[in-house]
Amino acid sequence: MTFGFAPSSAASMSTSADLSAASANPLARMLEPAEWAAAGIPLLRNPREVVSGLHSRHRPRPATAIVAVLDPDERLRASASFTRRPAPADGWMFRNALLAQLRRVIPHDLRRRTPVRTAVLLYCREGDARWTEEDGAWMWGLRDACTLHGLRCGAYITLTRDGWQVLGEGRGGRRPNADSPPEPFATSESPLPAPRTGGAASEVLRRAAAR
Repeated sequence: MTFGFAPSSAASMSTSADLSAASANPLARMLEPAEWAAAGIPLLRNPREVVSGLHSRHRPRPATAIVAVLDPDERLRASASFTRRPAPADGWMFRNALLAQLRRVIPHDLRRRTPVRTAVLLYCREGDARWTEEDGAWMWGLRDACTLHGLRCGAYITLTRDGWQVLGEGRGGRRPNADSPPEPFATSESPLPAPRTGGAASEVLRRAAAR
């Protein structure tokens, strides 16, 4: 027989209030650059090749997010893009959008003890390469979506008119950029079906913007 103590009603109310406040506060669902850098995100061996391949395949314009899954040899196995609707940056909404796209393009790896494949996120936006709260929300969303789909959380990359930047690593380049024409596909890519766009994730963000 075991004995324990039930939490007081006051403590339960306090915990419930804290959780409710956190869920209502989008700022609680974002990662600062220092948190991201300390999370042990695996480094890309050739980030420019990855960026060029995704840019050529999806041809993103500002407000386009591209989520891609890489195998252990950094070959592209699946990718999908969608447009972020005008709405406050919220990591929870971004997580749902990314997870919906991952479920459309590749099976989960939740049965594995250790993730083998890695998901990276390329987000094309206005402005410069400096971190923004919107970036922090995408980072939070990517990390959570990877956990729920059995993947390793990989790099978060911004693409602007100034070029591309791997946040938290200090690596970047001027091409490709948001205005540049697509380059030939990177040699490390495997043949893939046509890229997928829109879908449930776009609908999720559209409904969020309409509220």
